[in-house]
Amino acid sequence: MGVLPGSNTCQNWVRFHYGHPDVFDRIFHITRGGISKASKVINLSEDIFAGFNSTLRQGNVTHHEYIQLGKGRDVGMNQISNFEAKVANGNGEQTLCRDVYRLGHRFDFYRMLSMYFTTVGFYFNSMVAVLTLYVFLYGRLYLVLSGLEKSILQDPRIKNIKPFENALATQSVFQLGTLLILPMIMEVGLEKGFGKALAEFIIMQLQLAPMFFTFHLGTKTHYYGRTILHGGAKYRGTGRGFVVRHAKFAENYRMYSRSHFVKALELLILLVVYLAYGSSYRSSSLYVYVTISMWFLVFCWLFAPFIFNPSCFEWHKTVDDWTDWWKWMSNRGGIGLAPEQSWEAWWVSEHEHLKNGTIRSLLLELVLSLRLLIYQYGIVYHLHIVHENKSFMIYALSWLVIGIVLVSLKVVSLGREKFVTKFQLVFRILKGIVFLVLIGLMVVLFVGFDLAVSDVGASVLAFIPTGWFILLMAQVCGPLFRRLVIEPLGVLCCSCCPGGACRGPCCAKLRQRSGAVLRKIGPWDSIQEMARMYEYTMGILIFLPIAVLSWFPFMSEFQTRLLFNQAFSRGLQISRILAGQDGRGTITKRE
Repeated sequence: MGVLPGSNTCQNWVRFHYGHPDVFDRIFHITRGGISKASKVINLSEDIFAGFNSTLRQGNVTHHEYIQLGKGRDVGMNQISNFEAKVANGNGEQTLCRDVYRLGHRFDFYRMLSMYFTTVGFYFNSMVAVLTLYVFLYGRLYLVLSGLEKSILQDPRIKNIKPFENALATQSVFQLGTLLILPMIMEVGLEKGFGKALAEFIIMQLQLAPMFFTFHLGTKTHYYGRTILHGGAKYRGTGRGFVVRHAKFAENYRMYSRSHFVKALELLILLVVYLAYGSSYRSSSLYVYVTISMWFLVFCWLFAPFIFNPSCFEWHKTVDDWTDWWKWMSNRGGIGLAPEQSWEAWWVSEHEHLKNGTIRSLLLELVLSLRLLIYQYGIVYHLHIVHENKSFMIYALSWLVIGIVLVSLKVVSLGREKFVTKFQLVFRILKGIVFLVLIGLMVVLFVGFDLAVSDVGASVLAFIPTGWFILLMAQVCGPLFRRLVIEPLGVLCCSCCPGGACRGPCCAKLRQRSGAVLRKIGPWDSIQEMARMYEYTMGILIFLPIAVLSWFPFMSEFQTRLLFNQAFSRGLQISRILAGQDGRGTITKRE
């Protein structure tokens, strides 16, 4: 916390957290509940709860400033992301804890606002900002696909809206973050002068600070929202790795796939569908003003980890990253393997938090995923092949197409299980037959039913979100079935634990056997194969621009200058450090 925020929170009596140089009044605390807390989940941010305890018991935390100095902290992109994730998890648990509830009830209005905006309010506002973006785009998607937007624009009463467009264009300039810059300029201006503040602001723009902080907006939103919904906060070791260590593509993909890449691609599909089917703003620049910040957010969430990754655009590093990622994706068998060794092990670990979710949180997760069905329901009626037919049968036939794809995946997964070890030729023939059948169906649709080429692209935009919905539903339904069926059945059948949830070996064996039966008879293998296909597609789409830029040697030089400009100004040989670095991030000793 900076000097001015620390002083202000102290004056408003809402300062709770110093950090490592805390000095406690031992007698005061051990007679009022102690310093430490018992839970490593709820009390993940353990030091701030000492401040909560002091304030609740009519104590206060003071701020004494002697000398201001810089503290060595995380400087790598992944280290900072781990730290942001840990703090966001901690704030999520603080939002749910009784300490904040009691403080909110006992503070006056102004002190309560000061506490809100210096603790959980910052993360809650970040989450609301991202959710507002989703609500806006899905609202526009509904207007576009339902035809309501077109009918509104064709209304003769709506005309001469140019002044309104100009007003929105002016407003969008301030929405780009101009107002959010003012607190930073005021703080630096009061400490160092407003000329220095303006100079630092310009330097921050040249160093791509907006991209960096926009990316970490997604980090805060993802981990704070997940903790609010499912709980399960945990400590994340940030490490103190060497700053010039190159993070492999597979490492970045594992770390940011669910928190940034999936969400960015969803927003990208929303923007593409809105651009393809929207009829408003086509003749004016208002579309650019309305959506440019959203395109910028999508770009940041997809490519910021690689722009701030040293040596990311060196060709030999790019080739090594591709080989490592492809090997990780192709490594089958998740039992006994770490998530860093196999995609299957990582995929299972990514939805471990759902196993500890409550029935309410799992149902809410399922309800939120229903938003992905709006694409298919709206786009299929705009296809050329349906000839403007608006009957429900068109939507039902679109689900038949998805069923054919799922059956094909099930056939391939069964063939791999039966024939891949001993009869590889039979398995390849089976895959060839499935491929030829799908190609034959496409030919029949093109020749007999007037399927257009544009319909194929539109169908991809329609069915990709539906497939992801099926994956989310499969991940949620397993824990939900265990909560609703298996656990109550275990309680009824178990004689050693009447009236409560059993945690003994008998019910553990029941849960294990039921899970094995469900995996055997259910479509889990097909779901896993479909998830792998999605991961391959996402990885290739993200990696392709990096590979193209790596062909140009000046990109690596530009990135190095961007990341290490201070070092260059001091005459440090960053290129030698990068060249002499081994895979563990240490400097190799050369003879």
